[in-house]
Amino acid sequence: MAQQHGIIVLFDVENALRTRSLDGNTYWFDNMKFLGSAGVGTEELVTIVPGTYFLDGSQATEQVLNWLPAALGSIPPTVPRNYLAEQARAADRRALEELASFNAEGGATEAEVKQLQQRVSKRARKPVGGRGLTPTKLLDVTGKATSSPDAYNYPAPVITDITGQAVTEKIIYPAQYGSPDMIYDGWYWAATVDTSRPGVYPYTVHVQLHELVERNDELVWESVDLTCESSLKITSDPKRNGFTGAGLGVLPLPPVPAAG
Repeated sequence: MAQQHGIIVLFDVENALRTRSLDGNTYWFDNMKFLGSAGVGTEELVTIVPGTYFLDGSQATEQVLNWLPAALGSIPPTVPRNYLAEQARAADRRALEELASFNAEGGATEAEVKQLQQRVSKRARKPVGGRGLTPTKLLDVTGKATSSPDAYNYPAPVITDITGQAVTEKIIYPAQYGSPDMIYDGWYWAATVDTSRPGVYPYTVHVQLHELVERNDELVWESVDLTCESSLKITSDPKRNGFTGAGLGVLPLPPVPAAG
């Protein structure tokens, strides 16, 4: 069975949009630190990929990379994918209930109407050709509906491609896959690795962020395409027994004491 490597890329979306660059605005993590991955938590991650072999020289296991993007300070990607829609419906329901109470009491004042408008919040639509976005109400960083375009929750970053030396030299074979896991809208990027060629290989991740802008008196999520880089290091250590440090085989057992 192939060994799975998880690579999480955490983006400072607000600062990246302000500077129009991902330099200094990414934080990389993987699950291979115990084997020697370097730069974990920085933008200079080097992911260790064990090109392990049996003692006879045959290749031991396949390796697979999985990339998972997330936005710093946004609603965690682990919440259900219908969370945004549920919050929007809840905000509308509360507003309708409040409007009904105003009508029952003989109408609402101007201040009460403005307060109700705050409760309804604003809606932003997706851009033409945008990826992974649906029209939705604005939510603040706590996940509540808001009408203020000054403090809102950014949509999750979207990986659109993976290129670079590791791809052109056919070290990794990346592709976008469908999955029943709806955390990432049912899509994620993964790659199989040719572990027969040890070395360090850089690669480039193409990312689409979304910026809230006003177009023709309406709010629009406008896509911004940026890139960031990382690398992987394929090692050639033989596969060893984790208990003895030797090759694979029967564990050494102490002699059985004679029955007395």
